Amino acid sequence: VRSASLHEMPINENLLAVARAGAGTNNIPSDIMGDKGVVVFNTPGANANAVKELVICGILLASRDVVGGINWVKENAADPDIAKAVEKNKSQFAGNEKKGKTLGVIGLGAIGGPLANAARHLGMKVYGFDPYLSAEAAWNLSRDIIHAKSKEEIYEKCDFISVHVPLIASDDPSKNTKGMIGEKEIAMMKDGVVILNFARDALIDDVAMSAA
Repeated sequence: VRSASLHEMPINENLLAVARAGAGTNNIPSDIMGDKGVVVFNTPGANANAVKELVICGILLASRDVVGGINWVKENAADPDIAKAVEKNKSQFAGNEKKGKTLGVIGLGAIGGPLANAARHLGMKVYGFDPYLSAEAAWNLSRDIIHAKSKEEIYEKCDFISVHVPLIASDDPSKNTKGMIGEKEIAMMKDGVVILNFARDALIDDVAMSAA
């Protein structure tokens, strides 16, 4: 299964396993499957590099109005004095450089770890938070990644925040990630912070984000 929801689907008594072609398994009723002896497994890391590159693209798009610049060129392509118009209007698409800016990465697994390393190569200062970081993932992290002691440290210090955690709805606050970034968390952040969520939509409280 890819993204189709199995929560309402009847479970055939002959079913032995469910494979998720992706990292998350929130579209699969894993607890019910487990009770019935059905094995559920995913394919973590299969698209990790692609997502990492898209996050970097998101960082750049959020910093410079690339799309606005493309649209301006299309709208003004027939202007015989296009060179003069470019000189007059180019400043509105200037944006700012990423070198020296601070990125916080929450979740340093197959995507978050390589992203943190790539951001360091861009000259960014990088904070990482992952209480479940495996020894193997830790070995692959640049020694320049700053170990954040909590998510709150990232919320308070970072210009960009990228979230790479599974979606877990739990009554235990230490395990729950649903709506993990809401009004309280956004209030801790810098003005103008950029939040990148290439994981699961429900990690972010949309109402709080819109209000902020």
